[in-house]
Amino acid sequence: MNLASQIVGSLFIATRHLTLTPSQLVGDNSFNYFKMIKIGILGAAGYTGGELIRLLINHPQAEIVFANSESNAGNPVTDVHEGLYGDTDMCFTSDMPFDKVDVVFFCFGHGKSRQFLQEHDIPANVKIIDLAQDFRLAEPGNDYVYGLPEINRDKIAKANHVANPGCFATCIQLGLLPAAAMKLINDDVAVNAITGSTGAGQKPGATTHFSWRNNNLSIYKPFSHQHVPEIRQSLTQVQGSLDADIDFIPYRGDFARGIFATCVVKTDAQADEIIEGYKSFYKDAPFTHYVDKAIDLKQVVNTNKCLVHCDKFGNKLLITSCIDNLLKGAVGQAVQNMNIMFGIDETEGLRLKPTAF
Repeated sequence: MNLASQIVGSLFIATRHLTLTPSQLVGDNSFNYFKMIKIGILGAAGYTGGELIRLLINHPQAEIVFANSESNAGNPVTDVHEGLYGDTDMCFTSDMPFDKVDVVFFCFGHGKSRQFLQEHDIPANVKIIDLAQDFRLAEPGNDYVYGLPEINRDKIAKANHVANPGCFATCIQLGLLPAAAMKLINDDVAVNAITGSTGAGQKPGATTHFSWRNNNLSIYKPFSHQHVPEIRQSLTQVQGSLDADIDFIPYRGDFARGIFATCVVKTDAQADEIIEGYKSFYKDAPFTHYVDKAIDLKQVVNTNKCLVHCDKFGNKLLITSCIDNLLKGAVGQAVQNMNIMFGIDETEGLRLKPTAF
């Protein structure tokens, strides 16, 4: 073995946690694996901001340059995100040095991202990942790629701007997309999905108060939820056309994290060919998996995974899917998109253990 091979082999062993091959270490990958991705976070004091900080401080190639929160500027991040005690001594800042970062995450409430961009200049070379709904729908002049890697991985890899999908939209789409790929969605789809209280954000409200939410269940925005257009957009993209309604009824659950969805599709297709289609559709997806037995929330909470299962009852296909609303439904998927945009292993920083029990 020559000296160069010995050096590459030693580097491969020393950096095996980066999941690189020796060829990547000598430079055939688009991103320099020894360079840190410099990151800015806007809206860092909310639930998504805190989850994002938690993921990024444990990401081997992430360096948080600033975590912006006007109302908490100067205060330690742990004053708000108490679960990070001992993990970081970072403080919130009012500064936004965009010239010092490679990518900015927008963790704003819906509608604020578009307004922020109208009021601030971000250098053209800085990538943006927006977790709000402002740019999720395709329209003239919108250059944001819809950040669902299971269908848009190649587009995300080339994108400068990514619109991260909504939490309900992610869970429901991942349940329905393989059916759309098989052109099975030709009648109205009945969808029910229940979400944890963190889906409502950090600001206290009447329907998030513990005394109301605990041991309780309710619906909201039946047939009018803002994520339905996202779902239709992706199903149309995959199936080619969509002449069916998505009849979605969202539920508020009395738990903190997770989304569990059921979708009913009418089809005469055989169960075995449907299941084979689902497995084939997700064979290259590192976080979305078809499971042969019934699924539950504890299998995915605290992870970036989506699990999907199908059952056939006559001409009705019952599809169940579940995710963690803050991870695969928000910042986990955002970090996955960042990894893809910078050409590194998309699972980097996201190998997370489920609660399980």
